[in-house]
Amino acid sequence: MARKYSKAASKKVEKAMHERKRGTLESGRSGKKVTSRKQAIAIGLSEARQEGKKVPKKSSSRKSKTSKAPSRKRKSR
Repeated sequence: MARKYSKAASKKVEKAMHERKRGTLESGRSGKKVTSRKQAIAIGLSEARQEGKKVPKKSSSRKSKTSKAPSRKRKSR
């Protein structure tokens, strides 16, 4: 079975995790320090994706695909 992520992509994630542990990893937009493990992984994968490494596409939002009927408010009596 083929690898989902390339070795280069996992190196990027490893580097981002190392920076997070040292307290030098910053968020791209706001420039705030990153403390979350999940956010560090996401940053590493994003950087690998920008460099064209083998990384699966970002998944769309986790909302359900089915459309819900509009909710109706009850009249108070």
